[in-house]
Amino acid sequence: MGIFIFMFGLIIGSFLNVCIYRLPREASIAFPASHCTSCNHTLGPLDLVPVFSYLFLRGKCRYCGAKVSWRYSFVEGLTGILFTLMYIRYGCQWHLINSLWFTSLLIIVIFIDLDHHLILNKITYLGIITGLAYNIVGGMQTLQNSLLGFVAGGGLFLVIALVSRGGMGGGDVKLAAMLGVFLGWQDVLLSFFFAFIFGALVGLILIVTKIKSRKDYIPFGPFMVLGALIVILAKEPILNWYLGLWM
Repeated sequence: MGIFIFMFGLIIGSFLNVCIYRLPREASIAFPASHCTSCNHTLGPLDLVPVFSYLFLRGKCRYCGAKVSWRYSFVEGLTGILFTLMYIRYGCQWHLINSLWFTSLLIIVIFIDLDHHLILNKITYLGIITGLAYNIVGGMQTLQNSLLGFVAGGGLFLVIALVSRGGMGGGDVKLAAMLGVFLGWQDVLLSFFFAFIFGALVGLILIVTKIKSRKDYIPFGPFMVLGALIVILAKEPILNWYLGLWM
């Protein structure tokens, strides 16, 4: 079953690439059909096989020879891996469907934020609405915990945004609220702890290596997503390890 989930993830990852490219440009994700961004030639079935087409065509467009970004295959592979990890975490149950949906939204958030320094309202609002609906009909969180997560996550980042005077944007606040809906108030706060740790570590490395300066903007959305994924996939082992240090 795991291999089918992985292959399904590759296919969904291909669609997520379309969303990542088109949504910030306010273009339709359905029309026109997938095409080369260099020569605009419509891509055929052999050009659209996730990961394998990139390898087979050696990272070039079949029609004009233009280079194709490796990141398309990276997103597809990442989606396949994360879908498989979610399957290992939840098995074949109702929660798996929600986790795959949640993961797909998070992947879109990561790469749009990296490219455009934007976290789109259409993604976070969709996540908040579907997350609440999921918990109403029997999700992993009670509706009360989901609403508390919404308030705790969004409220904390709203305070940070106000105090930092632009250090955090409105998109980060809405993403935090969305994460709170899915994770509940306790887990979303734990996810923020991981996000700040990794954000500080990566930021320090970028500054020390002079890739970024102190004044350069570093999107925080990807670290928030990383924190959420760590909590979903590895919260129990990490907490058990931490508690074991004190026993």
